[in-house]
Amino acid sequence: MYQNKPMPSIVKILRVVADPNRLRILLLLGGEELSVAELQEILAMGQSTISTHLSQLKQADLVEDRRTGKSSLYSIRLDAADGILGGLLQQAKDEIPEAASDQAAMRRVVKKRQDRMRSFFDSVAGRLGKDYVPGKSWKGVAEALLRLMSPMVIADLGAGEGAFALLLAERAVKVIAVDTSAKMVEVGREQAQRHGVKNIEYRLGDMEELPIEDAAVDLVFFSQSLHHALHPERAVQEASRILKPGGRIVILDLLKHRFEEARELYADEWLGFSEAELEAMLEKAGFSNLQTSVVHKEPETPQFQTLLAVGDKES
Repeated sequence: MYQNKPMPSIVKILRVVADPNRLRILLLLGGEELSVAELQEILAMGQSTISTHLSQLKQADLVEDRRTGKSSLYSIRLDAADGILGGLLQQAKDEIPEAASDQAAMRRVVKKRQDRMRSFFDSVAGRLGKDYVPGKSWKGVAEALLRLMSPMVIADLGAGEGAFALLLAERAVKVIAVDTSAKMVEVGREQAQRHGVKNIEYRLGDMEELPIEDAAVDLVFFSQSLHHALHPERAVQEASRILKPGGRIVILDLLKHRFEEARELYADEWLGFSEAELEAMLEKAGFSNLQTSVVHKEPETPQFQTLLAVGDKES
């Protein structure tokens, strides 16, 4: 994670960004976290070349990285992007001939990453109830349900097969269940029809670009789904957008852990979140009256813990 450091001098910045290829890398990392392999694919450069450029940018404190599984994801430092470097990159975007094609290639690479996650959920649709899913704790769900208000319009984001949506539908006026996997949506609809539940509406869509209009719901639920978002903070911002003033957000997710195998086994993008990280996301999205607590710990190794966070959208 980023540590507070003084920004490098303008001379140092100018020396490092004098190379057009390093500028191209910075333009890409300003919009998305990317691995060395993904930068190779976008820029059509060798691994050693990319690694050398990244090393120089890191030494200049212009980029940072975080470990994810067997590789690292690189991003531009937030304070660097907001400072003098931001102005330089804005001008470079108009002057570097490859900038537009680089951005298009980056979107394709990110889509591939999303498709890999979607493919995982397509492959397990119809049998999630039989397979183990970390953090899917009914005790945790029960804790959250205790905090629900009277019947309302609820959005279940990352709904999967819809088991939770079915539970919510017992008390809701309407449940809008959103998932990025077409197979999951299909299974969810079939389950609702089989149980004779008519107040659930399944929609295919991404948590970061929800197919729900502004101020349409009273309550938003993320039940063990936020750690699958490429950009959790964007998903939380979207939740704020679709909530009515005074509406509530409830997040059930894994407490931050180190079980790296979860990335491969369960297509997890993030290894859970700390209470501080969830609170920061919620505050940035305009939520108040925040409450966070660990509501369950699994006895079996790796002893996943379930974190509950609740917040209110300002009226």
